[in-house]
Amino acid sequence: MAAKPKLLFVGDSQPEQRQVLEQLRESFEVVQVPSPLRALSRLTREPFAGLYVASEHLGGAFQIGRLLQSERILEGMPDGIVVLDSENTIVWGNGRLREWTKKESVVGANFYTALGSPEILGPDFCPFHTALATGRPSNSTLRSADNRYFHVHAAPVFEGGTTAHHLIVTVRDVTTEMLQQQKLAAIHQAGVELADLMPDELSVMSVEERIELLKKNILHFTKDLLHFDVVEIRLLDNRTGKLEPLLAVGIIPEAAGRDLFARAQNNGVTGFVAATGGSYLCEDTASDPLYLEGCKGAKSSLTVPLVLHDEVIGTFNVESPEPRAFSESDMQFLEIFTRDVAAALNTLELLRAEKATTAQESVEAIHSAVALPVDDILNDAVNIMERYIGHEPEVVERLQAILRNARDIKQLIQRVGQKMAPAQAHLDLDQSQSRAMLRDRRILVVDADESVRSAAHNLLERYGCVVETAHDGGEAIYMVRNMALEGNYDVIIVDIRLPDMTGYELLLKLQEVMDPVPLVLMTGFGYDPGHSIVKARQARLPLYGELCKPFRLDQLLDTVERMVRRPAEPAAVAGGQPSGDAQQ
Repeated sequence: MAAKPKLLFVGDSQPEQRQVLEQLRESFEVVQVPSPLRALSRLTREPFAGLYVASEHLGGAFQIGRLLQSERILEGMPDGIVVLDSENTIVWGNGRLREWTKKESVVGANFYTALGSPEILGPDFCPFHTALATGRPSNSTLRSADNRYFHVHAAPVFEGGTTAHHLIVTVRDVTTEMLQQQKLAAIHQAGVELADLMPDELSVMSVEERIELLKKNILHFTKDLLHFDVVEIRLLDNRTGKLEPLLAVGIIPEAAGRDLFARAQNNGVTGFVAATGGSYLCEDTASDPLYLEGCKGAKSSLTVPLVLHDEVIGTFNVESPEPRAFSESDMQFLEIFTRDVAAALNTLELLRAEKATTAQESVEAIHSAVALPVDDILNDAVNIMERYIGHEPEVVERLQAILRNARDIKQLIQRVGQKMAPAQAHLDLDQSQSRAMLRDRRILVVDADESVRSAAHNLLERYGCVVETAHDGGEAIYMVRNMALEGNYDVIIVDIRLPDMTGYELLLKLQEVMDPVPLVLMTGFGYDPGHSIVKARQARLPLYGELCKPFRLDQLLDTVERMVRRPAEPAAVAGGQPSGDAQQ
C-alpha cells in the first residue's frame, strides 16, 4: 500500500475543525501545528504535499507565503535573519548562520549554542527574554570565541493575541567596526602614554633620556599597534623650511640623511606633505613621480603631516615592500595617532628648550656670581700694579699674569655657556646675527652702583661683548692704562657722577692716556647736575654718545654698536632719550 502524502495543517483542534481533520486524514498523513510560525519551521525542514490553514490563521499564512517567496532574497542578504521561539530555538533562518557557524543546518538548534555560546556584551544581557516579556524590540552585542562580534536585534511577533511567543532576530556581523573602535581606543591610549612619565621617573631622568624614551615609545606603538615596520619622522625647521630627521627605522642611510624641504616640488612625498598639509597615499612607488626611495625595495608608502594647533610641524612616513599595502583606514588610523605624536614631539621640543634655557640660566647665574668679583680682582691688581711700575718689574709681571688669568676665567665661562645653551635658546637667531659686530668688543663700564655694573655684564655679554667694570674714575684710568698694553677698550661707558670726579673730568684725564676716547656718558633719567655733557660740548671734546639708566636693552645695544661702527668720527651727542623703562 502506497504511503499517503504529507499535509501540513495549521490550526487548533477546535470542534469545527475536527470534521475537516477527519476528512483530510482519509487521504493524507496530516501533521498539525498550532501557528504559522510553527508551520514555517516544519516547512523549512520537511517536504509536504500541501498546506491547510484554518481561517483564523490566514493572515499569518499569507506572511509565511511571502517569507517563503522572499527566501532567495533573504539568503543573499549580508545580515542573518532568524525566527526564534520562546526557548531561543531557531524556527527558521535565511542560512547566513550556516556560513558563520559552518553547519549544514541550524534550524532546531538553540541560537546561542549555534554561535558557540558567545559572550553577551550588552547593553541588554537578556535581549530575547526582554523582547518577549516587554513586547518591545531589544538589542545587544555578542562576542564569539574566535573574537567575532555580532549585533542582534530582536523584535516580538504577535500572532493574533497580546502575548508574543516568537521573535524575528536580525544578526549583523560587526567585527570590523568593533575592531576599529578597539584600535582607535588603543591609539588614543598610546597617545596618552607617549610622553606620560610619573614625577618620580622624571626626577631621575635626564632630558636626553626623556627624549630617547619618547622616541622609543613612538616606535613601539607604531610597530605593535599599527604594524608598520618602516618608519621615518622629520621635524620642520620653520626658519629654514628644512625637514630635519628625528627617527628613521628601515630607511636606507642615503635617504635618512637626504636634505628635504617643505616644498611641493623636488622634495619627494615628504616635502609635498609638509608643504600642502595633506596626507599622501602612494600605492605604487614605481609609477609615482613624487616618490623618492626611502626603504630598499619599497612598493608603497603612506605619509601624513604632523600637525599641532593647525600648523605643520613635521611629517610621519611609513613604507612597505608590498604594493598597495596601505588603505584609507590605515591613513585614518595614522592621522589619529600622529595628532598625539605631534603633541608628544612638541613636548620633546619643550624639553630641549627647557634644557637650553636652564643651561643658559645656570651659566648666567654662575657668571653673575663671578663677574663682579673678578672685576674687583682686576681693579685691585691694576691699583697695586700702579704702585710698582718702574720699581718692581717682577711684581708687575706677576700682577699682569693675574690680570690675564682673571680675564681668561671670564672668557672660559662665556665659551662654556655658548656650548651648553646656544644663542637661539635665549635670543632669536636673526636678532643675534644682526648684532654680530658686538662680539668680542671690549667694554669698560664705570659706575659706583653695583646694579648698573651687573646689568652691563648681563645685557652686553649675551651678545659676546667682553665687559669689565670700575667703581670710580681713578680705577677707570688704571684699567684703561693697563688695557693699552693689549689694545684699547672699544667703548667706555661712564656715569656723569663718580665718587671721585665727574664724567667730564674723567674724559679730560683719559685723553692723556688714549686718543680718541670712545666715551659714552650715562645720566640717571637725563639728570646732569655737574653739566658734564654741556661742558664736553662747549669744549668741543670728542663725546660719542649719551645713555640713560636704567638701561633699555635696545638703546644700550644701539649706542654701543654706533660706537663700534664709527670710532673715529665723533658725533655731537647721539644716544637715547631719558627713559623710565626697567632694566631688561
